[in-house]
Amino acid sequence: MSYVVTGLSEAEFQPLFGLSDAALAERGVQRMTVTAPQGFPCRISLQDRPVGETVLLLNYEHQPADTPFRSRHAVFVGEQAGPTARYVDELPPVLAVRPFTSLRAFDTDGMMTDGQLVPRADLADAIARMLAAPGTAYLHAHYPGRGCYAARIDRA
Repeated sequence: MSYVVTGLSEAEFQPLFGLSDAALAERGVQRMTVTAPQGFPCRISLQDRPVGETVLLLNYEHQPADTPFRSRHAVFVGEQAGPTARYVDELPPVLAVRPFTSLRAFDTDGMMTDGQLVPRADLADAIARMLAAPGTAYLHAHYPGRGCYAARIDRA
């Protein structure tokens, strides 16, 4: 099954880019400088941002469905991320380098229908299998350690 992994819309976060730290703090957002080559995964570019760049750490509602599975969590967005990433039949860098990914399947109403912890070597196959399951409308990928939302996956 063909799939597409999509980052969050850059336009949604554009109003935050360039604000002072005080203005960000008023909105519950923190600016951080990337200090390691891995560990600051941008949800727009779907790449770990390079050392020295800045990212914004904020709370984001990634599952807005009015169900018990409605969810929000901390995410990083890179102030220099550029346009929204879109990977067709390819794992984005942030998923391709991590040892495990948590996949969660949802139906059209936003109810979770499945969840699996998947090793990197099996990730593409697991995505195809979960998207092919009856009733699955889309998937969310999460980082298993802290549970943060990583990306949305749809049929291509």
